[in-house]
Amino acid sequence: MKILIVSDAWEPQVNGVVRTLQATLAELRVAGHEVAVISPGLFRSVPCPTYGEIRLALAGARSVGRHIAAFAPQAIHISTEGPLGLAARRWCLRNRFPFTTAYHTRFPEYVAARLPVPPALVWRFIRWFHRPAQHIMVATRSLARELAEQGLPQTMMWERGVDHALFRPDRAAHPALADLPRPIQLYVGRVAVEKNIGAFLDTAHPGTKVVVGDGPALAALRARHPGAVFLGKLGGDDLAAAYAGADVFVFPSRTDTFGLVVIEALSCGTPVAAYPVPGPGDIVTGGAGALDEKLGHAIARALACDRADAAALGARYSWAGCTAQFVRALTFVPGDPLPGTAAPLGVAA
Repeated sequence: MKILIVSDAWEPQVNGVVRTLQATLAELRVAGHEVAVISPGLFRSVPCPTYGEIRLALAGARSVGRHIAAFAPQAIHISTEGPLGLAARRWCLRNRFPFTTAYHTRFPEYVAARLPVPPALVWRFIRWFHRPAQHIMVATRSLARELAEQGLPQTMMWERGVDHALFRPDRAAHPALADLPRPIQLYVGRVAVEKNIGAFLDTAHPGTKVVVGDGPALAALRARHPGAVFLGKLGGDDLAAAYAGADVFVFPSRTDTFGLVVIEALSCGTPVAAYPVPGPGDIVTGGAGALDEKLGHAIARALACDRADAAALGARYSWAGCTAQFVRALTFVPGDPLPGTAAPLGVAA
């Protein structure tokens, strides 16, 4: 199948959306699909206000449409609600070409954390953007229920995966953790206001709090929490070693739709502490961690969990399974011929 993915989030960004798309794209190609990506790198762009790592493409439906027509896809997936997503959506509707979307980010809460904009107003945009999609891919069942309550019932599951060759429980601990007072409480992810990292660093549990990642809130958090250890951005073996060396993984976000880092930590045998919200609330079960509205209580309970239970839960998630769900969502979309082509672009079920 010829699959086109349109995403405003792409390399060199490092976040859950980009990592999910990269892993899915690799699995699709291994399975024999032909895949192309329309990303900001193809156009002139400007930095996103308050989030400079994201480039906003200066592209309209006509220029995006030229890329679509050149590839002649059988299926189009619009991954983000940014300028490229808007342009591709407009082109698809104008040309009556069916498409799928994904709801990666809880935009109403995300925007409210940064700007004085009522969530209800953002939900109006979300409903408008996703309503024409044949399917909206979501990572959890609670998110599917939430979108259904917002009048968007056409969801299909697209969970997340783990590279089990990299993230595994037999990893040696990262050297930077070797001499730190235990228990080591770890956060991994973007260091930004919407991640609610301050709630984690404000907890009073003894031991050492470690933050892995970079972002606009890093300097402020360093100044406010001099007792915490900030290791910066880690990847590959170093990241896996940080997960494996921690006693508990703390996920303080209330706005993520899934939390890829949660299943990476679990796969390394590290129990998870989080709030009982969609995302971690859908994942953390069976003694692999703890959920509590008082994050300090969740940390204390997670520290008593069996690491083998955490590793067993993490082992359930794979990129092959994730990609199979992605393809299943696409195969329900009856592709029409592209304008100016004679051959039908129907997608085999």
